[in-house]
Amino acid sequence: MGVSVDSPGALEEFTKKNNVKHLLLADPGRKMLAAYGALVTDKKSPIYRSGKRAYFILDRRGIVRWMRIQENPLDLLKPDEVLQALRKFGS
Repeated sequence: MGVSVDSPGALEEFTKKNNVKHLLLADPGRKMLAAYGALVTDKKSPIYRSGKRAYFILDRRGIVRWMRIQENPLDLLKPDEVLQALRKFGS
C-alpha cells in the first residue's frame, strides 16, 4: 500500500489515471507520515511538510521490521531490494 499527503479525491483520480493496482491511503493531516519519520520537517526546505519516499515492512503485529527513507524522492529502491527485505523480515 502507499500513503500520500494528497486528499482522497486526488488519490482516486491519480489511481484511475495511472492504473494503480495497490491501495493508496490519504494522510492530508500528515499524522502517519510524521509518526514514521517520513515527513520533511525542515522549515527552510522548499518541500517542507511533504512526504518523503519511504519503504516499510511491518509484521502481523504492526511492528516495523525494516525501513528505508529516501532523502531524495526521486531515488526509488529497486524491486529486488524490497523483495529481499520482505523475504528476510516479512511474516
